[in-house]
Amino acid sequence: MTEILVQVGSEEQVPPVARVVEHPAWPVLKDAVERIRPWQSKDGSIDFDSEGAPDPADADLAVRQVTDAVLELSPLLPHDRDYHEALAKDLGRWADGGFQVPDFLDSLLAFQPAANRADGLQHLVVFPMYTQNGNPDRNLEAVVLRMVWPDWLAELERTRYDNPLFCGIKFEDFTSGYDTNSAVLFPETIAVREAPERFSWGGIFCDREAARFRRVTDAAVDMLGLELPEDVAAMVHDQKRCEEAFVLWDMVHDRTHSHGDLPFDPFMIKQRQPFWMYGLEELRCDLTAFKEAVKLAQDGVPQARDVQVAVLFDRMFRFPVTGERVRNYDGLGGQLLFAYLHKHDVVRWTDNKLTIDWERAPQVTNQLCGEIEQLYRDGIDRPKLVHWFAGYEFVSTYLAPHPGSKWAKGPDALDVTQPPRKLVDDVLPDEFPLSMFYEALSKKLKNVIASTKGITADDAERIAA
Repeated sequence: MTEILVQVGSEEQVPPVARVVEHPAWPVLKDAVERIRPWQSKDGSIDFDSEGAPDPADADLAVRQVTDAVLELSPLLPHDRDYHEALAKDLGRWADGGFQVPDFLDSLLAFQPAANRADGLQHLVVFPMYTQNGNPDRNLEAVVLRMVWPDWLAELERTRYDNPLFCGIKFEDFTSGYDTNSAVLFPETIAVREAPERFSWGGIFCDREAARFRRVTDAAVDMLGLELPEDVAAMVHDQKRCEEAFVLWDMVHDRTHSHGDLPFDPFMIKQRQPFWMYGLEELRCDLTAFKEAVKLAQDGVPQARDVQVAVLFDRMFRFPVTGERVRNYDGLGGQLLFAYLHKHDVVRWTDNKLTIDWERAPQVTNQLCGEIEQLYRDGIDRPKLVHWFAGYEFVSTYLAPHPGSKWAKGPDALDVTQPPRKLVDDVLPDEFPLSMFYEALSKKLKNVIASTKGITADDAERIAA
């Protein structure tokens, strides 16, 4: 592929449409990306000797079509000009290098969405990447998104919850890697020659989270016979309210990973731990968002009550019964929240109906948050293995461990002369199985959960109508 002369941004190039997805170049770009994706190996390269591989000229043509379409669309997005120029060069280098493992570090560094978080601002993003909770392979993906950054959220970030890297985003359109359960756009998923010293942004699709929440919650409420207060029922049926709840929840959750008394590296990808420690960390961050939402509600922030509902319902209804039972740390956190609230009589399952004590829910949920925070604070003075056992004991106070668990039998059942990371191998894939309540709920919600794959806000609205 010959070197491309990149020229974007002149006014005469601007098409007569404002939305990227309405421009005729978008379907061309999307189609070219979809042709490239099946040719790629797991690492993003193209093996021309493999079965079903394209002719090199066909691959070259498809990449050129992607590049040409990006440059045609770029005038709609002057704020992304530097990124699109770097992207065109990275695409060209990938093709000229024979489609080896892609390296898009230059374009990744040029993409800086957190630098301009204007509400409604469009971005056209093309990268070789895996999609978390979606496609594990580094395929080429294209997504058109908009920033979600209303004034009230910007003010909260400026005055109370500083998080300069966080980007609330929503879908306009996407390629196959996002026709999945993925609801994030993270720079660490992108194929690069070396990881940057630090990442400068992270995006979460609040529209998909809201749509998924609405569908699962609506089904769970019906199945469980739960009677909702009028304001809660109205929120569950309002996509915009749910999106606002999730973008606030996500912003506070995201920053919590680096705030508080932390006995270990909050970026847990850097170390190996038993999955219940990941579960406690994710739950701590969600419960911190809940606790802050209680404070914000007292201060009159309209979205704060909705955040509390979103945390409780998503954690109790969707998380425990979503995904495989293999070291499912988010599922574990949801089970723990329900069990804690059940033990403290905030939720009751009686006569095949679920009831919630809405008056006591904030106090008791915050109480659980406080107990996890105390566990963390005490952990600063503990050796790693002792802290892991303390976490296990905390979880097993509310959730019954698997009867075959070595960890449940205590340190005497384990070879504690090994390094702690080796003892992770003794953790069962499903160390804390589902309760009978969740086993039944899982069977009833299975098809509903499956139907949320690739869901969009438009899908949610069509179903509601």
